[in-house]
Amino acid sequence: MNLRDKLRGLLVRLYARRVEGHLDHAQVPKHIGVIMDGNRRWAKAAGSTTVHGHRAGAEKIEEFLGWCSETDVEVVTLWLLSTDNFDRAKDELVPLLGIIEDVVRTLAADGRWRVHHVGTPDLLPSQMQTELKEAEEATAHIDGILVNVAIGYGGRQEIADAVRSMLLDAQDKGVTMEDLADSVDIDMIGRHLYTGDQPDPDLVIRTSGEQRLSGFMLWQTAHSEYYFCDVFWPAFRKVDFLRAMRDYAARHRRYGG
Repeated sequence: MNLRDKLRGLLVRLYARRVEGHLDHAQVPKHIGVIMDGNRRWAKAAGSTTVHGHRAGAEKIEEFLGWCSETDVEVVTLWLLSTDNFDRAKDELVPLLGIIEDVVRTLAADGRWRVHHVGTPDLLPSQMQTELKEAEEATAHIDGILVNVAIGYGGRQEIADAVRSMLLDAQDKGVTMEDLADSVDIDMIGRHLYTGDQPDPDLVIRTSGEQRLSGFMLWQTAHSEYYFCDVFWPAFRKVDFLRAMRDYAARHRRYGG
């Protein structure tokens, strides 16, 4: 690292401390959703392989969760694999699935996070289903950040699964379709989503410069704030995180003010 890079790094750290010092913890989002985009483009820009980009993105996760724990965030939803990702070439998908399994094992072994899977288990390989179940069971007692790992996740699929679950639940209880139709409301559907009784995301962060949700938590994000960051996910820094938190706090203060 040359002198110019060292100076730039020092200035970024000093700026991050300044932003953090002015952060109002009373205005911190309780639930953050993250669309971790840009792994492949980061790797291409670095002259590396797509697999290396995914590994670099995976390594960023624990660092990100550490920042969240410093600012009193209670729930984080990480979109690791969408239903559309299964259309990728096998030479990319297979290593990606292995990397995600490693992420789940690492989060479970850390001891600070409570892991919860959101997504359609039937879409996933049996080994990954086992890893997810074991991670949830091993961390169920932990009183730390609830980390939703969105794997095999699609927003439309989640709503379809919620409706299916609601219908099956009514059938098991002997509720007629007429009675169910009369009782269906927003709260009932919400209870059957993958996130169940969790609070909806207050803030959704998407990296890489893309400004769309791509189907992420379509139901839950109706009133969320969005923060779009130009940085690729593997290069996402604490200062970028703090800027998102500051931006959210400013909007939150204007809301209803």
